[in-house]
This record gives sequence, structure tokens and C-alpha cells, in this order.
Amino acid sequence: MKEFIIVNQLSDLDDHSKELVLKAKEALAHAYAPYSNFMVGAAALLDDGSIITGMNQENAAYPSGLCAERVALFSAYSLYPNVTILKVAVTAQRRGESELTPATCCGECRQVLLEFENRQKTPIEIIMQSQQHQWIKAPSALSLLPFGFTSASL
Repeated sequence: MKEFIIVNQLSDLDDHSKELVLKAKEALAHAYAPYSNFMVGAAALLDDGSIITGMNQENAAYPSGLCAERVALFSAYSLYPNVTILKVAVTAQRRGESELTPATCCGECRQVLLEFENRQKTPIEIIMQSQQHQWIKAPSALSLLPFGFTSASL
């Protein structure tokens, strides 16, 4: 399996990854996070070059909201059911702050990413920011969730 790539600055990422992170950052403006004030944006790069964004959508009745990654993934598949998702970038920011804050995919999003990988039979690279403010490029959802639940588990 490919290794994780860790870089210290956004500028050290490849051009496609930088663009995806910037699109995910733009999506933060549309996050609905009145309860946590923790806004998350995601962007998915499709194999036809399209970029689909998503942002977290909270709800007063926890856990009825939805994470940014899942919004982007479900939107991508709804709009382009026959296109492969190549990469997903995740960004986060606390309301009122100008800098991005570290955030990685939650367990539910890792599971959904794994399902998409299995469905399309190709890995999805995931770009996110570590607690040390470094950018991580994970080669696949499987690398983030090595013992994930799949159809073989049923």
C-alpha cells in the first residue's frame, strides 16, 4: 500500500491538491454550524475534472446533521453517478477565526469513503490537516480505516 505523504505547508502540495484544499476552504462560507461554531468544508475531485464541494450541516436534534465530506460525496454521486472520485480535501475553521484549524475525517466519514472506494473499485486520496498543522495526503480511505465494515462483513 502507498504511504502517507506529510508536508508542512499548503504550498508544498501538488497543484491538484492545493486547488482542492482551496475549494474546500471556500465551502466553509456555506457551513451551517450554529451550535458548534466549527465549520468544515470538503471538496471532491472527480475523474472528469469536476470539483464538488460540501460543508457541514448541523441540526438542533443531534446527530441529524451531516458532515462536509458526506455532503460532497453524496452530491457527487447524485450529480455524476458514473464518474470516479479521485481525491477529497477537508478543511475546518472556527467561527470568527481567520486561520484553518486542524481536522481529519470522523469515523462515519471514513466508513462512507471506504464504501465509495469499494463501489468504484479505486482508492480515494484524502487530504486533511493534522493536529501539528501539517497537510496529510492519505492514499485511500482503507489506509484510514484498515478494519472497515464492507459488504464482505455481511
